Amino acid sequence: MRFALLLFFVAAPLASAEAAANPFAAVEVAPGIYQLGNSNEGFALNEPADFVGGGVGLLVGDEYIVMIDDVMEPTAPALVAKAEEVAGRPIDFVINTHAHGDHVGGNVYVSEKGAIVVSHDQLRTRMRDTEQLNTGPGALPVITFSDRMTFHVNGEQAVAIHVPKAHTDGDAIIHFVNANVIAAGDLSFRGLFPFIDMDSGGTVAGFMAGMQQIIDMSDENTKILTGHGDVGTKAGLEKDLAMLKDSEARVKALIDKGMSAEEVLAANPLAVYHDDYNWFFITTERMTQTFIRSLTGK
Repeated sequence: MRFALLLFFVAAPLASAEAAANPFAAVEVAPGIYQLGNSNEGFALNEPADFVGGGVGLLVGDEYIVMIDDVMEPTAPALVAKAEEVAGRPIDFVINTHAHGDHVGGNVYVSEKGAIVVSHDQLRTRMRDTEQLNTGPGALPVITFSDRMTFHVNGEQAVAIHVPKAHTDGDAIIHFVNANVIAAGDLSFRGLFPFIDMDSGGTVAGFMAGMQQIIDMSDENTKILTGHGDVGTKAGLEKDLAMLKDSEARVKALIDKGMSAEEVLAANPLAVYHDDYNWFFITTERMTQTFIRSLTGK
């Protein structure tokens, strides 16, 4: 499963990208801060053909242009064109939130365009050691941090904060302190079952702890830039975290009764969340399998 998300998203059909002059749309969530995503289906994930990459953040101003993630290699040029259209000039910095191809696949392209790529230390290490991500000059971040790093630009404090063993082992969230905006990367799949990449150092416990960390940093006015899904809120993230906690408890209750993995899957303990959270990549069954593996180590 280690490369499943990477390979699927890089190889996914890009029919929507071909059907529009530019598949990306920009939503301004605070003055000078935008989320960029698929213009054809909003930011929701309905079908593989509509997928152009993970959610992207953009900070614009007179001093520097900072972008959060850079989608996939095939769609990076369209993303950068939209970002430059919004910003009025080239991108200066790109902060990678985690080492998956739908978020860092554009690193080579943005580097060629002159941007400086920044990430957590472990993200760079994982990209360096992963052939599908280490795709050539400019693929790897050139500046890394171990715990946090602050960008003092455009009158904003953009603080990149490492969240350990969550979606992966190299995750970062970015807190735009003055604007009260948080770029959550893939710690927020708004209204969707999340992908927790245990083959890349992610853990269920760490993922939920990371969600709680974002909640603790938020108030009722905070805007959350999601890795997948529409712009989120504290209340929305609390709802998604409650779903995960309850889902884990439902799976654990069956395991504690002595059920095998096959029996747990057959019992479909997450059926109550299927209509609201199931999607084409992380189905209800796959989310159940994630909890089984987390709870049993198998």
